[in-house]
Amino acid sequence: MIAYTKPVPIVDTEVVDDDISYKEKYIMQEDVLTISTAEVIKQFNDAFNRHDVQAVMALMTEDCVFDNTYPPPDGERFEGQEAVRRFWEEFFRSSPHAVFQWEEMITHGDRCVVRWRHDWTITDGSRGHIRGVDVLRVRDGKVAEKLAYVKG
Repeated sequence: MIAYTKPVPIVDTEVVDDDISYKEKYIMQEDVLTISTAEVIKQFNDAFNRHDVQAVMALMTEDCVFDNTYPPPDGERFEGQEAVRRFWEEFFRSSPHAVFQWEEMITHGDRCVVRWRHDWTITDGSRGHIRGVDVLRVRDGKVAEKLAYVKG
């Protein structure tokens, strides 16, 4: 089932091209947008797991927003390329062995929800993990928002 985010004609008897109604054309456009969003998020996730800040930032808009999970309860917000880049550089520097396992991705239109598990190793060799969800929005082929939430 597709949840419409824009008005769609209730009666789809008016033909646009050949035998394609307005409703069918809209659904096809939503499917293309959904597929495009999923591809951007997959590229973003791959760059993230490589700890490739340059590639991560190339996939984020100039006015990007990142809501971190820390400190509780609301986390810290970073706005714009410069602030978000600084955060990622420090994050990957302080967690060189961090791995994110993407457990599930749900995409519709320009929105995506990713359920993940973050595993890390501390310098003393002890390990830890946490589970969470990212709510992302893609605009013009780049991540505009990454809002992160964790369990616990």
